[in-house]
Amino acid sequence: PTARLPTICYNPPMPLTNKTAVVTGASSGIGRAIALAYAAAGARVAINYRRSRRAAERVVAEIQAAGGEAWTAQADVSEPRQIDALLRAAAEKTGQVDIWVNNAGADILTGPAAERTDAEKLQALLQVDLQGAILCSWAAVAHMREHGGGDIVNLSWDQAAQGYAGVNPQMFAAAKAGVAAFSRSLARAVPPEIRVSILSPGWIETKFARAKMSEDYYRQRCAEIPLRRFGRPEEVAEAALFLVSEPTPCLNGAELKVGGGFHLVG
Repeated sequence: PTARLPTICYNPPMPLTNKTAVVTGASSGIGRAIALAYAAAGARVAINYRRSRRAAERVVAEIQAAGGEAWTAQADVSEPRQIDALLRAAAEKTGQVDIWVNNAGADILTGPAAERTDAEKLQALLQVDLQGAILCSWAAVAHMREHGGGDIVNLSWDQAAQGYAGVNPQMFAAAKAGVAAFSRSLARAVPPEIRVSILSPGWIETKFARAKMSEDYYRQRCAEIPLRRFGRPEEVAEAALFLVSEPTPCLNGAELKVGGGFHLVG
């Protein structure tokens, strides 16, 4: 059967035609879903990854099989020189970058990273999630100002403002609340040519939810969510597409929380 990309019904068929998007951390999970949605909407997509080359290549293959345009783009977003190289390569390939999504995040929950000390986990979150989003946004702004504008979408967390008990959530909230605060400040400085949006997923069916959560813990979290279920990466991607689609919504500095209303539980 012919491969098909997700269809977003409430938008025009191809709202991102002739646009170039860079999605950081796009080899799996939410980043992959956003890349697929953008490609389905007509965008040319740079699939950024740090170490997961084969996974990134699979995302590219999915997009190309459905008739879209994508390519892999290796870079560590905590390194300024690598960010500049990532941006430069995407711009040289397509002429300019119109959309930049800061989705890359440090994994402190699975694999060897779960065994790190709390100080090491905190350092990774601050370097990748917070510093990476800031440095990438600044680089994207400089480029977009020279090329007619664009959109920046930064990933935060639906519990960043309210907080959530536990050492890992404390560290995650610190980094992601910083992303949201930075994004709101940036959204006051760069319009009207550039818009900045905040996308804040909650409990989402990702690798951690599937592989690391016990059945009891999963059910307990579902019971806390007003919609009584975890979200799907594709639902986060729909929100990411809405934020950058044409015709352009009158949104800047907006935060969309995709977590079934969990942020309302106080």
